[in-house]
Amino acid sequence: MSLKALRTLVTIARHGTFARAADLLSLTPSAVSLHIKTLEDELQAPLFDRSRRQVVLTEAGQLAVARAESILAAYDELADAVASGPSLRGRLRLGAIHTVLARRLPKALVWIKANHPQLHISVASGMSAELARRVEDGELDAAITTEPVSPYPQSLDFTPLFEDRFWAIASPELAGYSVPQLLASQPFLRFDKRAWAGRQIEQELRRQHLQVSEQMELDSQEALASMAVMGLGVAIIPMADDDLKRLPPATCLPFGQPQMTRRVVLLEHEKSQRRHLSAVLKTALEA
Repeated sequence: MSLKALRTLVTIARHGTFARAADLLSLTPSAVSLHIKTLEDELQAPLFDRSRRQVVLTEAGQLAVARAESILAAYDELADAVASGPSLRGRLRLGAIHTVLARRLPKALVWIKANHPQLHISVASGMSAELARRVEDGELDAAITTEPVSPYPQSLDFTPLFEDRFWAIASPELAGYSVPQLLASQPFLRFDKRAWAGRQIEQELRRQHLQVSEQMELDSQEALASMAVMGLGVAIIPMADDDLKRLPPATCLPFGQPQMTRRVVLLEHEKSQRRHLSAVLKTALEA
């Protein structure tokens, strides 16, 4: 009975289709089917109800998945422990939102390289909701995202890292305007509504009954802030205090009543076996 076959079984059970399991495991559909047939021959029991159009585990299949998850977790823990040896080593597949990629993460990776040279971190970028799905699917070990906004995968745990505040940014020539006056008189440079932070902004606009004349929609705080400062409109974006200080002269007003904040968090699957590696990343971000 191979670990690859057990991992295939668990992946099918988690994601609902043989095709999705093949994609996630970088296998051909025929290889996935062969893994399951081999397991069924060895266990002498059908693991899936093939009379259904959808993937449905039999009672034997449910038992096999539960035991397989325990076996794989024990194996992964053993592999990490042996690999760590006297110094921390291993690989961490990390996702991160653009804000973190542009500011905090590079410094953290430099710190890790200096203090844990055998720890290798690969990085993928994306929006918070997309990264959450990839952590849930097992494509990523962890992700740095904004704090999850419902609905979000319930199988994920998150640890707060730091906090940003929301600001309305506009040209310095508009000093003296209130936020409602800015939004009523200027084109609105919207933070992407597909992002969790964008959804929070939209909810607050509706709560305050603020009407906007939308000019563009982007998923980049830096680009939106730059355009707003140059007089192209008003942007509402989350910003760290240090980033706010680095802005050129601008009209900056707190947004929200009270001022809205967003927490940036480290997102992990509740069954993650890489928490000892992601803990190092958290330390690096704090350092």
